[in-house]
Amino acid sequence: MFNAFVAHADKVDFYQIKIYHLKNDAQEKTVDEYLQHAYLPALHRSGVAKVGVFKPIVSDQTAVTEKLIYVFIPLKSFNGILELDKKLAKDQQYGIDGKTYLDAVYNDVPYERLESVVLKAFEGAPVFMLPKLKSPMKDRVYELRSYESPTEKYYHNKVQMFNKGDEIGLFKRLNFNAVFYGEVISGSRMPNLMYLTTFENKADRDEHWKAFSADDYWKKLSAMPEYQHNVSKNDTKFIYPTDYSDI
Repeated sequence: MFNAFVAHADKVDFYQIKIYHLKNDAQEKTVDEYLQHAYLPALHRSGVAKVGVFKPIVSDQTAVTEKLIYVFIPLKSFNGILELDKKLAKDQQYGIDGKTYLDAVYNDVPYERLESVVLKAFEGAPVFMLPKLKSPMKDRVYELRSYESPTEKYYHNKVQMFNKGDEIGLFKRLNFNAVFYGEVISGSRMPNLMYLTTFENKADRDEHWKAFSADDYWKKLSAMPEYQHNVSKNDTKFIYPTDYSDI
């Protein structure tokens, strides 16, 4: 299994999703300024041309218990994830630009917790794609889905449904503008896969899913006996790109 992982590692992207858990506006401001003025520029200098930064779409602010910021980092190899911090440590400009965040003291921290998810791109979608949308960033609706499976065997079956079953092709034909599809190789909700689709706005999103549900190929695929019971939980997050996001 390990040899197979290594053999295919250079053929697909790897992704890291960093999730900042924040308690107030001050922390959000600190992290925003760090990401915009220090972290993203440093990643660009290190060769990561496109980085996504997203925030939850919230309809009721009174129901919010914590603030979140999602950072999507595409890399060409698993080693790229391991080497990224080393590159940043050697970037003097990064240290200067990110000083407020990087040198925060213990009783005035920029976040409550920092979560990290590492993914390997699907064979059927080996590299990430930029969405082809025309609406302003603030109006867009991005849909980040995590499909959890009952066991590892069911999980691999769901991944196969995307690849061999060509669920990816269905999303592409219906113009879901997917940014990535990824197998989670390190995270808190395993076994699970994640993918990100993008839409002009909420109405556009709803129209796409209505077409998906009515599609003959989906009806056929979802009814196949070999693909039953492979998702135990669908965790859907609606997010939008910040004005400084590359994606």
